Amino acid sequence: MRCLFLAPMKHPDDPSPSGDRTMARLFVRLLENLGYEVDVVSDLRTVVTEPEPGVWLSLRDRAKGEAERIASHATGSDVAFVFTYHNYYRAPDLVGPELAKALGTSYVIAEPSIAPRRVGGEFAEGYALSMQAIQAADLLLCLTENDREVLERYVREDKIADLKPFIDPGAWALGVHKEASTGPVRLLTVAMMRERAKLSSYRILAEALRLAAGRAWTLDIVGDGPVRADVEWSFAEFGGRVRFHGTLADRADLGQVYRAADLFVWPAVDEAFGAVFLEAAAHGVPSVAGAYGGVPDVVMDGETGLLTAPGDVEAFGRAIIRLIDDAALRESLGKAAARFVGEERTIQAAADTVARHFRRHGIPLPEAA
Repeated sequence: MRCLFLAPMKHPDDPSPSGDRTMARLFVRLLENLGYEVDVVSDLRTVVTEPEPGVWLSLRDRAKGEAERIASHATGSDVAFVFTYHNYYRAPDLVGPELAKALGTSYVIAEPSIAPRRVGGEFAEGYALSMQAIQAADLLLCLTENDREVLERYVREDKIADLKPFIDPGAWALGVHKEASTGPVRLLTVAMMRERAKLSSYRILAEALRLAAGRAWTLDIVGDGPVRADVEWSFAEFGGRVRFHGTLADRADLGQVYRAADLFVWPAVDEAFGAVFLEAAAHGVPSVAGAYGGVPDVVMDGETGLLTAPGDVEAFGRAIIRLIDDAALRESLGKAAARFVGEERTIQAAADTVARHFRRHGIPLPEAA
């Protein structure tokens, strides 16, 4: 039983690491765990960062050709449904609706996002196209409460189904003993170095650490990108207390850095939710995070970490200081974080949830599911 998989934001095999690539890969594995043959049928990216005249028309023409090409090689009898990961105004799914219609199959979107403020302005057409996909979908798998609240204003509630963000614990060496902390508190952040939101987060983090300059800490930064020089400049005053690791493509290397950390810190400016918070939690590392978007769906305030108001540098710094000073609280939050992921946010738990939603919506499931 085949599932035709689309990822208009970023292909699962894209060489550049990101949260979108991580989640696209996780959804492929989830669907495979349910017993589907997952076929990633297009490498068309519809990402538009700065709209130019004619860009949407060009993408629509290319998408039409993609839908026709894919449909010509598939039949409704061997395709269970079309599945799209992530549809929003900067990267609307232009293939999925036409493809599902041509094949007469169900159309499912995971992480559909609506940004009402984009109904006008330079992204108005991207917004309209993303809304067309959302309206065409038979099932919308909503990952955060923030996204659900907006979706409910525009879409029939019976089309919306909750699926909380998840990770695959089996992909990490979680059974490896976590060494007891000695010396300075080891802070960690894992994020690409890009313009806009990512760079803003790095700058907030640097400002917050100035408030904690009198405490004993070190910071490991995993990530790379076009604004690395700007990021390095932001932390230059801290000298050797901050270590830059670049991109760690090997999961074993990244897991080792997670295990060595005492506290994960990331302001999360405009993050959809941040899979890295769940990865840290799985390794028993609590987080200090800015409460943007769906971050409260992955960091339980006061239970698995501490949340601060979006963009509040002083509050973020105070939260870091609180957990630097309170080793017992760090430990209890870290243990709770590991339990939270292990009991509630595994890929198996997510697959079970998806299977229930598919049954309710009449989407065919393999016999083993």
